[in-house]
Amino acid sequence: MQIDKLRGKELDQLFKSILSLENLEECYSFFDDLCTVNEIQSLSQRLEVARMLREGNTYHSIEKETGASTATISRVKRCLNYGNDSYAMALDRIKDDTPQEENSENE
Repeated sequence: MQIDKLRGKELDQLFKSILSLENLEECYSFFDDLCTVNEIQSLSQRLEVARMLREGNTYHSIEKETGASTATISRVKRCLNYGNDSYAMALDRIKDDTPQEENSENE
């Protein structure tokens, strides 16, 4: 695990801070203060790339829909195949939330 090299007091503080957030509004506020817009967009883009890869989308369709580079798509795919399974864990945990929110907005 590459993050083990970074493990320490500061990273523990960051992760504990994230875990302390109680809702989407707190997340928006915290990440707005913590990150640049580009950093937030990059993180969300990677998660979307992971979701699309899991659904079997091609690199071309992912690149077209997300704007992610093939290098980013390859990196995410490598993590999906050989990483800590955290993309899958997170996406599985939120998958029931996403369609319901989209459906309720369309009704």
